[in-house]
Amino acid sequence: MVTLDFHSTERSDIKSKLRVWYNSENELYIEIEHEDSPAGYICLDKETAIKLAKEIRKQISFLEDEQ
Repeated sequence: MVTLDFHSTERSDIKSKLRVWYNSENELYIEIEHEDSPAGYICLDKETAIKLAKEIRKQISFLEDEQ
């Protein structure tokens, strides 16, 4: 199993981490840790995970390139 961790940008001034891996139920497990709060998580089947990935790519396309 491979776990990927993504941390908030320094610019956002938010101390949080998103962790992603697949679990023993053959689902994508996504957990978000935020300072001073319990972690939240969601488990997605493959079809839903693909929809999420497509939506994330779409939202990324709206971001402007940094100068």
